[in-house]
Amino acid sequence: MLKKIKLDKSDFESVSTKEELLNIIHKKNININKVLNTVNYETEKQLLQIELVKLQRWVQKNKKRVAIIFEGRDAAGKGGNIRRFMEHLNPRSTRLVALSKPTDIERGQWYFRRYIQQLPNPGEIVFFDRSWYNRAVVEPVMSFCSDKQYSQFMLQLPEFEHMLYEDGVIIIKFWLSITKDEQAKRFDARNDNPLKRWKFSEVDKKGQIYWDDYTKYKELMFSKTHTNFGPWIIVKTNDKETARLECMRHVLSQFDYEGKGDSKTTLFTDPNVISRYFRSIKKYDQ
Repeated sequence: MLKKIKLDKSDFESVSTKEELLNIIHKKNININKVLNTVNYETEKQLLQIELVKLQRWVQKNKKRVAIIFEGRDAAGKGGNIRRFMEHLNPRSTRLVALSKPTDIERGQWYFRRYIQQLPNPGEIVFFDRSWYNRAVVEPVMSFCSDKQYSQFMLQLPEFEHMLYEDGVIIIKFWLSITKDEQAKRFDARNDNPLKRWKFSEVDKKGQIYWDDYTKYKELMFSKTHTNFGPWIIVKTNDKETARLECMRHVLSQFDYEGKGDSKTTLFTDPNVISRYFRSIKKYDQ
């Protein structure tokens, strides 16, 4: 059995800089790639979060209304993404919207009504952990709406978003794309973790069974709702940390806020991870 090489107390006492410590690590042939990846991620995340704070101040000052929608298959990372976005933002001018199933009264109302009440006020950023797009994918797959309700919704949806656009609401729509194998791994991880088991629902259980049905309806959704005023931004999310950083970069890249030029990190997104929807490109989560 090979002896595991470790750093000891004398190693730390003999160095005074990070570079000297790294030299010792390299001499001892210790693999710290995982640690370095984590450090790089945390450093980059903090720099982007500083930019988000600047953006929020600009939104408040200019009374902008910003709605950022996170959609995707179950376990694609919607909640985790939003948490990193909101971590250091002022809660007085940002909100999370994650609505539960509609009440009996809401089911008798115009479908969009309960979402209209959640739209951003002037100077506010609102994050939607799922949105009105529930009716575009989840509801028809799970038979939570009729064919007539679905057809009517898809007919009204582009007009609804166009009205919001004309009224000055800025909508950013993310589709978090995950492969079938990765979704299965995340489902298993949730079930194995008592702190995350609550995330796994009856609907989630059917995510793998109805994979192809979800694919069909999401492609129909893209074909009807990917517009110039409301484009879909597709994000590969098998690597959660990379996806979070790229989503932040995309949002920041959409605004000319004060202090943007002083950013200490790149605000250009990686096209291998995030891009606008195109029909001709092979999809990540087909």
